[in-house]
Amino acid sequence: MANKQLHTLSSRSRSPILLFTICLFVFSLIFLLFSLSTRHPSATPYPNSNPNLSLKPETSFVAALEHFLDHKYPRASSSSPFPTASEEDVSRLDDQAFSKERDRFYREPYYPLDLPIRVYVYEMPTKFTYDLLWLFRNSYRDTANLTSNGSPVHRLIEQHSVDYWLWADLIAPESERLLKSVVRVERQEDADLFYVPFFTTISFFLLEKQQCKALYREALKWVTDQPAWKRSEGRNHIFPIHHPWSFKSVRRYVKNAIWLLPDMDSTGNWYKPGQVFLEKDLILPYVPNVNLCDTKCISESESKRSTLLYFRGRLKRNAGGKIRAKLVAELSGVGGVVIEEGTNWRGRESSISNWHAQVHFLLKSSW
Repeated sequence: MANKQLHTLSSRSRSPILLFTICLFVFSLIFLLFSLSTRHPSATPYPNSNPNLSLKPETSFVAALEHFLDHKYPRASSSSPFPTASEEDVSRLDDQAFSKERDRFYREPYYPLDLPIRVYVYEMPTKFTYDLLWLFRNSYRDTANLTSNGSPVHRLIEQHSVDYWLWADLIAPESERLLKSVVRVERQEDADLFYVPFFTTISFFLLEKQQCKALYREALKWVTDQPAWKRSEGRNHIFPIHHPWSFKSVRRYVKNAIWLLPDMDSTGNWYKPGQVFLEKDLILPYVPNVNLCDTKCISESESKRSTLLYFRGRLKRNAGGKIRAKLVAELSGVGGVVIEEGTNWRGRESSISNWHAQVHFLLKSSW
């Protein structure tokens, strides 16, 4: 009955998702500014929003994670049984959420387009969250584990660490948070959206294949057993699936959810048809593996920046890369533009670092 009464408010499920997507896009720009370095730690891993304070935000994933685990959260694992929502649980949540939505509709003139967006962050068993962060923390210095093109997997995890930065911000004390257009709520009936804090990239790279698939299945069951998932079939749930191969074995079961992605991959090499599209998913930037050039660096190097644009990476992508091929064809040989082939991570990283203070723009290898 509640759902029928709310039929005329059909935009309520889509509009918060659209607005949250816009908010996340804004956050992605902020995130990009604060994550240009994976090497040099600053004063604190959690930037304070107070403009009167001169504390610099931490831009190193490793340094921020060290502080997060050593000072904020324990090593202990949680082995509590997974809950399974009954029909009564789903019905109760539906009634409570409908009552809240109806009240907000009549009380708030711009609902559902008002800010801030209300997000419920699941408290998942630690095997999906903290245990994986500890696994990375205890093994990131080992670079013997390489991908097929010689890149250390831990560097790739750093590149795809948007799941950590977003989650750490969502669960931080309100005074330390960056994303003010989104608030965390404690009750599911108050939420517009639900965030699933499962580190799919770390598990993909650092667990054995079968162990990883088993963990994916457990995470899938845990999430899909939640009352909020059953109520919406996952349409208001957010999954960080930032590495294109992560969570691949069970993606078809969460295709209704909002995915946080590195790109859309229109070739079909990474995602199956119908799984990703711009109307529901969001592209968040990679974390660049280059040193931070702060305000002082910019001012000192401005006169030396004689090159407009620089890129070093694969000039031909595995699955086509039509946009990249077109840009290479158009920009090669143009004055002030340097485009170089380079796939070895050490050579590419060294070259980019050398050019960092000499150019106005660096093209990232994800385009």
